[in-house]
Amino acid sequence: MFSLIFVSGQTSAQISDAIYTFKAGGLERTYYLHKPIDLVKDAALVFVLHGYGGNARFREHAILDSLADRKGFAVCYPQGIKDGRGKTCWNVGYPFQEDMTVDDVDFLCKLARHLQKKYQLSKVNTFCTGLSNGGEMCYLLAYEKPDVFSAVAPIAGLTLVWMNKTLKCRKPISLFEVHGTEDRTSEWWGDPTNKGGWGAYMAVPLAVGYWVAQNHCTYEVTDTLLVKKNKNDHYVITHKYMGGDNENEVWLYEVVNGKHGWALQDLNTFEEIWSFFERCMK
Repeated sequence: MFSLIFVSGQTSAQISDAIYTFKAGGLERTYYLHKPIDLVKDAALVFVLHGYGGNARFREHAILDSLADRKGFAVCYPQGIKDGRGKTCWNVGYPFQEDMTVDDVDFLCKLARHLQKKYQLSKVNTFCTGLSNGGEMCYLLAYEKPDVFSAVAPIAGLTLVWMNKTLKCRKPISLFEVHGTEDRTSEWWGDPTNKGGWGAYMAVPLAVGYWVAQNHCTYEVTDTLLVKKNKNDHYVITHKYMGGDNENEVWLYEVVNGKHGWALQDLNTFEEIWSFFERCMK
């Protein structure tokens, strides 16, 4: 079940200013959708998940909408619901989310299937990226729903220890992580004792290495990128693990001295994400 709330003027072909509602798990959920003009049948669909306490209409959406217009894919921006702290979020099993009963994995999968059917979007080229808490959800989707989301790109995301210990990879998929080494919210070297309160989580290289192993990648290509702005202490080391099963790839962009966020001061992050998803298209 869904309905549409108009926020500002738009055309039927370009509807990123429209808030849609969708019922899942007995709750009325909301999302924005950007569908470029003259989008072809079976075009790719990209989900973009906000961070903890964030909003589906985050300020960088215009960059993504413009990219979608140029490259020809649809973008969905779902909205998380509030937890006991009053913060909008995705339920990924943080310790303070123990009382949450919402199943965000189910919501995102049902919404993806709905959009695929309604707008004739690709069932095999549906992808997900997300920041921080949204990145954790990307990892959870990679474990649990590789049949719905065929590749994921967590940004400043984490693999919680409970995921690694209790979940099994149902089908290896391609994965791309961008992470700052000086991220003090989602620590590069992990937090095995839950000092930060988000739950115990793995070091980023170890978490990404799990997917390298699951995909049976056979070699690594590394490079160093200059950052967008002239920062003497910032650079990006790219690790691309190639030769995996079904031509799957695992990428890790190590933003040296980078902080928590989309890394937009260092990279054309969304361009890099789409470049990765393009390589994953079937």
